[in-house]
Amino acid sequence: MLHLIPASLHRQLYRVAHRLRGLWLRLRGGEVHGCSIIARDATGRVLLVRHSYGSGWWAFPGGGMHRGEDALAAALREFAEELGCTVTDPVHLATVEEMFHGARNVAHIFTGLIDGEPLPDGREIIAAQFFAPDALPPDTAPNVQRRLALLTPTTG
Repeated sequence: MLHLIPASLHRQLYRVAHRLRGLWLRLRGGEVHGCSIIARDATGRVLLVRHSYGSGWWAFPGGGMHRGEDALAAALREFAEELGCTVTDPVHLATVEEMFHGARNVAHIFTGLIDGEPLPDGREIIAAQFFAPDALPPDTAPNVQRRLALLTPTTG
């Protein structure tokens, strides 16, 4: 049903929702659960995306988990929704705790090889690009380096 909303209006709604969620989390605190995928191509480059809302930084694709949802299922769902493709042989790297708008974010981090061509949905994701891990853009989210450090020679 949401695909019936023009993309430009959808992006505006994401911005408003992001601000409201941040305000709610700052007031309420507590805990949120999310997931993220470090998708790699055959040459070892990593996929970073830009969201239509928030900081505008390059970040790993991912998102929130539904109540009771398996972390891997959530990561693959978010990836497919946002980029129209998936990853093969996903591996769970770690579960990390980070602060997110004043709440504790429990983030499940996965990696795998990309399967297909990433096509940003133009609504939530406005850009997707591969980068060499040692040549990331200067406007990269602070957690990208910490998450990249989770890769080992056998996983990345």
